[in-house]
Amino acid sequence: MVKTLSLANRVAQLKPSPTMAIDSKAKALIAQGNDVVNFGAGEPDFDTPENIREAAIQAINYGHTRYTAVGGIEALKQAIAERIHLDTGLHYEPDEILVSVGAKHSLYNAVMALVNPGDGVLLPVPYWVTYPEQITLAEGVVQYVPIAPEHDGELRVEDLEKVVIHASRGLMLNSPSNPSGVVIRPSVLEEIAQFAVAHDLWVISDEIYNRLVYDDTVHASIARFPEMRERTLIINGVSKSYAMTGWRIGYAAGPKHLIKAMASLQSQSTSNPSTISQYAALEALTGPQDEVDAMRREFDRRRRYIVGRLNAMEGLAASTPQGAFYVWVNMAAWKGRQVGGRVIRDADDLALAWLEQANVAVVPGSGFGMPDYFRMSYATSMERIETGLDRMEQLLESAE
Repeated sequence: MVKTLSLANRVAQLKPSPTMAIDSKAKALIAQGNDVVNFGAGEPDFDTPENIREAAIQAINYGHTRYTAVGGIEALKQAIAERIHLDTGLHYEPDEILVSVGAKHSLYNAVMALVNPGDGVLLPVPYWVTYPEQITLAEGVVQYVPIAPEHDGELRVEDLEKVVIHASRGLMLNSPSNPSGVVIRPSVLEEIAQFAVAHDLWVISDEIYNRLVYDDTVHASIARFPEMRERTLIINGVSKSYAMTGWRIGYAAGPKHLIKAMASLQSQSTSNPSTISQYAALEALTGPQDEVDAMRREFDRRRRYIVGRLNAMEGLAASTPQGAFYVWVNMAAWKGRQVGGRVIRDADDLALAWLEQANVAVVPGSGFGMPDYFRMSYATSMERIETGLDRMEQLLESAE
């Protein structure tokens, strides 16, 4: 008998990503010939703009195919600094910026550089599925912060005060939020900043959706408030705003000593991100921005439609997202009923009913910390959105 190798305990602690799990199930059904409408993974359906693709081709033709510095090419870091200044008013030097293999890699580097075993990290609920897993890998303690219902999904200091303890060392922020689409108002962010200073907390501010905000919503970075620049790490990237998910370029901006530590970690894992992708990202940040605005307008059109349709369905309550490209839906009214022959206990059951009986994939909220909700991405065509919503509605109408 061949002996099975034992695995490290940290691997056993990891939970599979529910967003990737539902996406995999949907793709498996598609491979079997099923016409599945996939509202799962958060990936723009637009092609990467032509000027960016052309920059990558030129990089290959010009021989930009060798290793770069671990933290990225200087021109890209300078472009990132300029983009951050345009978006937030904050000034960063290139040695305060690290380019990594996607924003998730930037987050991983940050958590590994900041979290010691036993450190408490405040995590507002709902949260992106990767945050608690990364904190756990670093042997930190996830301190879940439920947001009071009367706050409409917007984190407040009152929520944090109920959870913070002496062992709390940091706070994870995500605004605009995945999964809820909530954008924390600047006035509220300022209060959270004062709270962070008072409790001596560092802050990881995931701002990957900052270019995708709607109506009169204002995105602000917590790093702009007094005493926060030196205790905040901004995370961003080119995946969402420029339809460059597969190019895998993310970045972090923060205190020089933290960036240096993260670069040391990166040097022993991936080394530099793809050289070709770096030159493509450079063009994305410095070239024409028209297509970013065009994508945002189209997302806005879809957002309005999908929220209206969902709220017209029996037992569903969708909040209007202020940013990103997700809608967050309360399905609690369906608990205890039967849909597609399945008794509904939570959003996981409802999601399976839609997938198995209607060929529609949504992501249940259990992976985000709220099992009575589900997330739908409207980063797909209006035609597919209409088809998917029609199928969802028809199945609910046939429910017992």
